Amino acid sequence: MTDLSTDYAVRLLERLIACRSVTPEAAGVQDLLAHELTELGFAVTRLRFEGDGSYPVDNLFATRGQGGRRLLFAGHTDVVPPGDVANWTADPFVPRHADGKLYGRGAADMKSGIAAFVAACAATPPEAGTIQLAITNDEEADAINGTEKLVAWMAENGHAFDFAIVGEPSSAQTLGDSIKIGRRGSFSGKVTVTGTQGHVAYPDKANNPLPVLAAIVTALSSERLDAGTDHFPASNLEVTTIDVGNPTSNVIPMSGTLRFNIRYNDSWTPDTLADWVRSRIATVPANGTTIAFEVSGIPSRAFLSPLSADIETLSAVIAERNGRPPEYSTGGGTSDARFIAQYGPVVECGLVGPSMHKADEHIAVADLTGLTEIYRRFMQLYFAGAGR
Repeated sequence: MTDLSTDYAVRLLERLIACRSVTPEAAGVQDLLAHELTELGFAVTRLRFEGDGSYPVDNLFATRGQGGRRLLFAGHTDVVPPGDVANWTADPFVPRHADGKLYGRGAADMKSGIAAFVAACAATPPEAGTIQLAITNDEEADAINGTEKLVAWMAENGHAFDFAIVGEPSSAQTLGDSIKIGRRGSFSGKVTVTGTQGHVAYPDKANNPLPVLAAIVTALSSERLDAGTDHFPASNLEVTTIDVGNPTSNVIPMSGTLRFNIRYNDSWTPDTLADWVRSRIATVPANGTTIAFEVSGIPSRAFLSPLSADIETLSAVIAERNGRPPEYSTGGGTSDARFIAQYGPVVECGLVGPSMHKADEHIAVADLTGLTEIYRRFMQLYFAGAGR
């Protein structure tokens, strides 16, 4: 068993960053992780999922230990593209240290979480309990052939868990000041209004769809969805684009479209939101036009993990380190935790993430070693039964 040390998590993170694993290219990152986990006594299963209109994705499942409580750690090895490398101080895939920070694409989101958890596993006796890792290389893009299919495969093959941690950046300002116990859902839609094209000088021979489209924008934006719930803010709808495709000023267009996104709390489902949108559209007179509404993509469901003794244990570990417990948050966008929540309780606990997806992405090395210790201490108490 490898000793827990400052060097362990840092060196592993450096090696993970050096893999150019921009979604969906694994670029050796899962080979590296599989080797590392095998050395630590894990049984590793490689799973490649494809189809459903998306690219093939390499995934990894690893398990160590038998019996006792079962802890799942989940994360992703893929990263977003670096963008214009001229905006980086150095090569984004060559790890660089400066002023106590480690730079590189994926340093914050979220190869650091994986490195910290593997380092914590290295310091945890194999006989402590059952540890599982579910690692995908498709979180930053389609998320179709990744975690959703991976946790479904786990369930089909008898790999249940009692509690799960996703290592996404969850801290706001300082390490451990916040953990996420849920996430809002995301629902996108498109409305198309079709009229009759014509010359602006002869409006009686045309039917302009744009006044109807504008009225629908107002109808969708003017009524509040809800006032929020105990753990979530109010749901909100944002119109993101209105498109006509008409480059001239003397033609009444045939049609126009609007797109919107709703970030919603646990008082809604995709089906009830679709019904709400239809009811709001129905308040607008069509005036001879045709109005069509469709859901865009696959909605992400809202979820909230029940407050439990395991969450209290994690909070106590963080409070022991920081002198105060973390806030329970449901903010931010969606994450792969939404797929895991369908099978068991899950929280997100990771580093501070302001630099993620930016040029010169970085983390504080002290935060990486601090997160490793949080994971290690939590596992010690979790497997001792403190969270039961």
